[in-house]
Amino acid sequence: MFAAGGLLGAASQTAAKTGADVLLAVNAPAKFNPADYLVSEKLDGVRAIWDGETLKFRSGRTVSAPAWFLAKLPKTPLDGELWLARGKFDVLSGMVRKTQPVDAEWQQISYLVFELPGGEGDFTERYNRIRLVTWGTDWDRLKPAVQVRIPTMAGIQSELKRVVAAGGEGLMLHLAKSPYVSGRSDVLLKLKPTADAEAKVVAHIAGKGKFEGLMGAMEVQTEVGQRFKLGTGFSDEQRKNPPAVGSTVTYSYRDITPSGKPRFASFLREFTEP
Repeated sequence: MFAAGGLLGAASQTAAKTGADVLLAVNAPAKFNPADYLVSEKLDGVRAIWDGETLKFRSGRTVSAPAWFLAKLPKTPLDGELWLARGKFDVLSGMVRKTQPVDAEWQQISYLVFELPGGEGDFTERYNRIRLVTWGTDWDRLKPAVQVRIPTMAGIQSELKRVVAAGGEGLMLHLAKSPYVSGRSDVLLKLKPTADAEAKVVAHIAGKGKFEGLMGAMEVQTEVGQRFKLGTGFSDEQRKNPPAVGSTVTYSYRDITPSGKPRFASFLREFTEP
């Protein structure tokens, strides 16, 4: 049997505690071999990294979780998402970003683990260790993000439809034989009915007609310098108080035009990572 605190070597433990970059997904290509991946639901939660002592957001900022919540976590570094329920991201985000945590709120929150920072072996082996670590705490709020094999594209599409119909966002596919890596990598794919990405707000464009006196659209710029306008996906309140210039937003899109711009781009939410 593995001891919960001894699953990672000393070097890996150190790497996890230095705030090394976490693994980030890319959009799934049109063609891939699903048999090569372990598949999980794409969670509508807040990314949180546990280094064995401190729980942090992806940015490195400390999560102000209650002491009793942290006390239930193992010494093994973990990477996962704080999660409430499908479609509850905004509610969850408000809960976990309070500087003074509310116990009654945190009692509703789960920590779903999908990676061991710096962990040894391939992802299949690391997933087995994740299950041992989480189950070993005997706490029902600490769980593995369930990974399954779906060896055919027909099966992938069927599972995607099932998850989306139930209110989920989509699927994550982690290359089963991959060693631990960090940063944006194609060893981790995200599959959604539409793709999504992030961009920085560079300007607000005044509305006309029914949007007179409100924001009509915002001009945004991607990390590679591509500029385009986002004019849909906003509520009236968001048009009245739009994300500030300089902030980062997440948008969805169907595909990419020959000029490199996203097609049918629509605002999803402000990127709220601290």
